[in-house]
Amino acid sequence: MKLYHSSNVAVRRPDTVHSRDYLDFGKGFYLTSLHEQAVKYANRFIRRQQAAWLNSFEFVFNPEDWKVLEFKAYDKGWLEFISKCRAGIDDTDYDIVIGGIANDRVIQTLDRYFEGELSEEETLGLLKYERPNNQYCFRSQRLIDECLKHIDSQQL
Repeated sequence: MKLYHSSNVAVRRPDTVHSRDYLDFGKGFYLTSLHEQAVKYANRFIRRQQAAWLNSFEFVFNPEDWKVLEFKAYDKGWLEFISKCRAGIDDTDYDIVIGGIANDRVIQTLDRYFEGELSEEETLGLLKYERPNNQYCFRSQRLIDECLKHIDSQQL
């Protein structure tokens, strides 16, 4: 499967070390299978007058060999997991987490939920109309080293 990672640098040897804290699925190397989503994210660097790179990778793995968590929708499990990761209190040891990205509209809803303005039920009601993009968060360096192969890095 082909995956993409947008950055302000070419990334040929990805790692989990350079990840920021408090992201959707915790600390890790984030990719998407959606080319359009990756290009859109790369354009954020261009708007900030930085270099923008689209890095392509081939991902081949047997899910039974790894600890995988996958969310198929914006549901209660996704909301709880995102909440813990964004608060820095995730204590899970998944190698990879796959699911919807918290885009700008989703972030606004999550902010209202975190502030106590929306209940869990109201939040999920709003999120069910969002079509998830996708993200793959590689949280294990071993998974990156064994299953992710760099294909190309193109400056946009």
